[in-house]
Formats: sequence, C-alpha cells, structure tokens
Amino acid sequence: MQQIVNFILKNSNRLLFLLLLVTSLSLTIQSHSYHKSKIISSANFFTGGIYERINNVDEYFGLRKQNEELAQENARLKSLLFNLKDTTKLPQIDSIRGVKKTDIIISKVIHNSFSVLENYITINNGQSSGIKPNMGVINSAGIIGIIDKTSKNYSTIISVLNVKSQINAKIKKSNHFGSLVWNGKSTGFVQLIDVPRLAGVRKGDTIVTGGQSIIFPENIGIGTIDKVYIDNETNYYTLDIRLFNDMTNLGHVYIIKNKDTEEIINLENQSKKDE
Repeated sequence: MQQIVNFILKNSNRLLFLLLLVTSLSLTIQSHSYHKSKIISSANFFTGGIYERINNVDEYFGLRKQNEELAQENARLKSLLFNLKDTTKLPQIDSIRGVKKTDIIISKVIHNSFSVLENYITINNGQSSGIKPNMGVINSAGIIGIIDKTSKNYSTIISVLNVKSQINAKIKKSNHFGSLVWNGKSTGFVQLIDVPRLAGVRKGDTIVTGGQSIIFPENIGIGTIDKVYIDNETNYYTLDIRLFNDMTNLGHVYIIKNKDTEEIINLENQSKKDE
C-alpha cells in the first residue's frame, strides 16, 4: 500500500496530466457529434475485426464436427442408393395436346435402328398393354413414329427415319399441309413435300402434325424448317425439316390410343373398293 502511495506522489504531475487529458477528450467527444461518430465508427471497426477473428477460430475448431456430420449423411445417401432396385422412374404425364391420360401408354425403347433406309424401333410393351398397329408414338420433344407390329409384350415402330414413313404435317403459322417423308440421308432431318407455293415459308418456321392425320393429334411438334427447295415443274415446295428429336438417342416414349383409327381406316378402305 505504501508503495502505491509513493508511486502516486512521485508521478502526481504525470497522473494529473493524463486525468485532465482524458477529461478534455471525453468532453470534446460528448459535445461534438462529428468526433463522437468517428469514435463509434472506429470502435465498431475494431470490435468487428475481433468478432470476425473469434468466429473464424470457432469455425476452424468446428470443422471436425461438420466433417463427421457430412460423412454420416453421405453414408446414409449411398445406403439408400445401393438399396434401390431401380433408380429409373417412368415419366409422369397428365395430358398431351388434349389426349386423356387414360389414352396414353408409356413404354421404353429397347432397340433403335437409324443407320439404314428402313429403320424400326422396338419397345417393351405390346398387346397386353393395349397397343395396336397404327397408333402414334411420340415423346416430350415430338413425334417418333407409328406402331407397326405387336406381340404380347413387345411392339415395333416404323421410325420417322424410314423411307416408307409418310405422315400428315403442316406449317404451324399458316396451316398449309404436306406429307412428311425421309430421303434416307441424315438422321437429324426429314422432308415435308407437296407444300403449295402459296404457302409463305421461311427458315425457322415450326412444323407440327396436321389435322388430317387419323394417327396423331394435331399440333404435335416435329421440327423447324432448315432449307427450302422449289420445284418449278410442280409448283410445290420441298422443305428440309430439322427434327426436335434426337432419333439416335431415345428413352421412354408415349403411345397414343385412338379408338377411331381402325373405324376410319376400314371406312376409307371400303370407299376405295366401291370406286
């Protein structure tokens, strides 16, 4: 205690100076808003830096716990994955261009040819699923082809990449019709022939299924016009159509039931016989 008293007496002048200095600074800060704001700003900067460093230290020491939690979560997810029998889910569909859900059959492509002139696709559904010849086949991108033959559990499809394929199609913006065929050259393109010269066509126009088709609903996507050719003798256009679908890479497809197709075909055949 005596040493403290001796220290104060010995340094009384310095201590008095520091006391007066602190008092004056305090009075200055309290009476001037500018100085007060600067002091507060500096204090916030200082304490903010300290808090940030403390938080970084806490996060560093918490990494082990976080890593353990992530490892446990990964193990749980892998366990679920390995125990799944089949991770591939069938696509869900409510309706296609006005077609009822009950009139759509979902199937999977198990074989697909695209390198010859007459290409066919095989799917893993057949008569037992209600599939019949002359049903239209599409996917989310556009048309695929038409059912050709069926067995109990399998069906073959005449691909749009088949020189025997012929489908009614139209230019979407003008409703001018033509026949969709394939010239056997490129897997990415088909041709729309017999399009009248009156039709205004240009590159990029959309081609869809036509209303005269008894197999496909109207306005199912097909592709876009890539090139336009004019036959001066017949006065018709031939259009190169870039397909929406990649016909070399097909997964699940939708078969569209049309209950009236068979009746219409029989009626038309009867009319031809009567001529």
